[in-house]
Amino acid sequence: MTGDVGNVADLVARAAREHPAVPGLVDTIADTVLSWADVDNAVNSFAHRLLALGLNPGDRVALRLPTSTAFAVGFFAVARAGGIAVPLSPTAPDAELRELLTDSGAKLLISGDGRELADTVTLVTPEIDVGQAQAVPCRSQHEDIAAIFYTSGTTGPTRGVMLSHRALLANVEQVRSVRPTIAEHGDRLFIAIPLHHIYGLGPGLLATTAAGATAVLSQRFDARKALRTCLDERVTVIVGVPAMYTEFAALPADEVGEALSTVRLLVSGAAPLHPRVLAAIRAATGLAVFEGYGLTEAAPVVTSTLVTGYAKPGSAGRPLPGIELRLVDSDGAPGPAPLDPADPDDAFPDDIGLTGLVAIRGPNLFSGYWPDRAHGPDDEGWYRTGDVGYLDVDGDLHLVDRANDLIIVNGFNVYPREVEDVIMTLPGVAEVAVAGVLDERSGEAVKAYVRPAPGAALSEQQVIAVCEAGLARYKVPTRVEFTDELPHSAVGKLRRVRLRG
Repeated sequence: MTGDVGNVADLVARAAREHPAVPGLVDTIADTVLSWADVDNAVNSFAHRLLALGLNPGDRVALRLPTSTAFAVGFFAVARAGGIAVPLSPTAPDAELRELLTDSGAKLLISGDGRELADTVTLVTPEIDVGQAQAVPCRSQHEDIAAIFYTSGTTGPTRGVMLSHRALLANVEQVRSVRPTIAEHGDRLFIAIPLHHIYGLGPGLLATTAAGATAVLSQRFDARKALRTCLDERVTVIVGVPAMYTEFAALPADEVGEALSTVRLLVSGAAPLHPRVLAAIRAATGLAVFEGYGLTEAAPVVTSTLVTGYAKPGSAGRPLPGIELRLVDSDGAPGPAPLDPADPDDAFPDDIGLTGLVAIRGPNLFSGYWPDRAHGPDDEGWYRTGDVGYLDVDGDLHLVDRANDLIIVNGFNVYPREVEDVIMTLPGVAEVAVAGVLDERSGEAVKAYVRPAPGAALSEQQVIAVCEAGLARYKVPTRVEFTDELPHSAVGKLRRVRLRG
């Protein structure tokens, strides 16, 4: 970043200074439009409120808000006041939220529903005050932690990923340095993915702010409503996930083409897009969909087909400028150069040694996991992701599997054990295994394989209902299969890998 930006909230101040009258945030639910000058004033006003409540540098502030102006202003206000933002899903069950509030040690909770979830946390109602307010000097910079994003990691249940201002700002610059760029001044970006997820926040909100562009925010995605919004707001860029493009592809091509007539760039992340969807979108709009790969620990984007400017189906593209990528074995040693299975002259053997775990290095990497910064990049700056992939003959990354049982639903991580524990609370369940299955809409979906106890009468709806009561929506199985036997290893360990498909 340039020298005047060391805190993510500095992006707002710069946008207000350089483009004060430009619409910054368009909230399609609240039906409000804030210029960048308005946003900066609102951030200062909110930061003053937080400081008056006793916020000290490094204090954690949870945000339980949908994709909205309130979330954006709240996030930037926490950063400007020196706090650490802890974005939480507004649809997560209270039990899960209480656990995360306790783990993070949050002092304040910004939420609009009026529910106090913990006695030790002060509830703060979001308010947007665009009146002139005295500027609040940013009280955290660079290596200070800006946010903790909770994600089910590659080695276990939910953990807090600590992202510094340096990491977030570095990835914004990396994303915006690619041509065609994801956000430039004059763009209007449609963002319907959750801002409490790093994909919505980084390539969405932060990239828009850095460009002094306009973020068109939508809390929920409905394909036809989204098309109407894109047409009415003259959207130029869509930051999306596979489910969005799958729903667009199911609509009449002329309807999609007309609504997206002002769009210049379509990007997708979180999971690979089905070639049929890619073809349908191109036929309707004349545009390719550029795909990428990322993870919370990388703030988040690692690779993109934008780097080459060629949207290659099945590929996640190449590393962004400033990011190094290599394939390693389980000990971290560099693996052999893989071959290209798509090339008939380049046979791709079944030997797993020709693929490797994706390892990355760059200024966008996280500072370790909360609270002790454990398991971050190694002494040489490399972080081993746990994702398995290969590089084709062009040097583009292809992801082929994961080194564990992690399930990714629309970019959100689901750890099977967490779902299994909830299902096991249901009377009549003798054993359960949860695995990811392919899903055209969300990339992967959660499927539960249930072995009932002898004589038990269980229904699919009972299993889904107990999960809905105790888990976030994206963790709830979409399918339930009852079985007399589950696969185990010779020592009795459940083998979920045999259930994936």
